[in-house]
Amino acid sequence: MAKTWFITGTSTGLGRLLTERLLARGDSVIATLRRPGALDDLQARYGEQLRIVMLDVTDTAATRAALKQAFDQAGRIDVLVNNAGYGLFGVAEAVSDAQIERQIATNLTGSIQLIRAALPYLRAQGGGRIVQISSEGGQIAYPNFSLYHATKWGIEGFIESVAQEVATFGIDFLIIEPGPTATSFATGLDQAAPLPCYENTPASEMRRAIASGDFAIKGDAAKTVEAIILTADLPAPPLRLALGSTAYQSISKALAARRKELEENKPLTLSADREDN
Repeated sequence: MAKTWFITGTSTGLGRLLTERLLARGDSVIATLRRPGALDDLQARYGEQLRIVMLDVTDTAATRAALKQAFDQAGRIDVLVNNAGYGLFGVAEAVSDAQIERQIATNLTGSIQLIRAALPYLRAQGGGRIVQISSEGGQIAYPNFSLYHATKWGIEGFIESVAQEVATFGIDFLIIEPGPTATSFATGLDQAAPLPCYENTPASEMRRAIASGDFAIKGDAAKTVEAIILTADLPAPPLRLALGSTAYQSISKALAARRKELEENKPLTLSADREDN
């Protein structure tokens, strides 16, 4: 049975590929864009199967209006995909206040507000699914991406809580955690100027690796999208899905290190309980 999807950030990258694949299999897509014209070719090919909405997810009022219009017109939306994102690169003390505000407004507040706005409609229709495009960077961290990681770790924590709040209503979540993937993300990074004092540190090594192309990008965008669709179609998907060998290895290593640290400190950890418990 054909589904109706609402997807943010569809002009390029995973959002564009996801829209293409879903339309090709016969689903309907309500796609949001910040710049006109990016999906004109798909609109000409698929007609009313594709609805395009101009939306900057940092505008909460516009997000609420877009969702109201989408549910009013479609009647039912089966899957919402929080995909719109922004990447900020640079050591924490070098990025500007404006860059920090944009990072949080796009990746964290924008995703939160879309979810909040969608929940009443999903409850009213008896359920639905929200797919959050996160990153391996929602579980691990690289130098120079501190603000990006703050938003990805933040949205994953938000969803873990909200998923428990709304499960009774038939609403569930799927958090997608791709590793480095061949999209336009790296070329579109907003980069803060390097600080000389960070020369010969992990931050400068990361900057050189990305600039030279030595930073391994193993993820295939098309295969990533196919995996997202396959999992989103499952009757009961996992809460989290890591995608790509880099994501698997990095997240496995990080989780093992956290578990080791937790166990090593167990006596001191347990000593903090009240004696009458």
